[in-house]
Amino acid sequence: MFAFLRKPASYTIRPIGPSASAECARLHATAFAHPWSAPEFESLLAASNTIGDGALARGNSLVGFALSRHAAGEAEILSVAVAKSERARGIGRDLINAHLARLAAAGVTSVFLEVEPGNASAIALYRRVGFETVGERKGYYRKPAGSAVSALTLRCDLG
Repeated sequence: MFAFLRKPASYTIRPIGPSASAECARLHATAFAHPWSAPEFESLLAASNTIGDGALARGNSLVGFALSRHAAGEAEILSVAVAKSERARGIGRDLINAHLARLAAAGVTSVFLEVEPGNASAIALYRRVGFETVGERKGYYRKPAGSAVSALTLRCDLG
């Protein structure tokens, strides 16, 4: 679609910090079988080597986030989540693009992440923004019933 025909975004993307930890935990719980707690998010978001970006709807409610940790020119995207009610609206794409730009501005040249092979929509999004599969981690994710599933390791070079 032509950019001038696009509907204006109903959200803004901006950096987030420890004050967003409860909202991140709430969103994470809707997207993952083993959610992280608000104190875990608070600790991560307070760390100097963590970059967090949030998609905020009108009224400043968090509808998506991306969280990475970086060191020595590399970063790992730790988690990305978008509210179920807001998926398939371009928020994930815009959030990842903004997040990658912030990582690049911080001197990151390579970004890694893990994704469940069955998460086709996430894989498609990551491929569209430049990620490629570089490996697989056997038994990485735990399912609610206790079984394990592998994760694909993806990489994106920024620069």
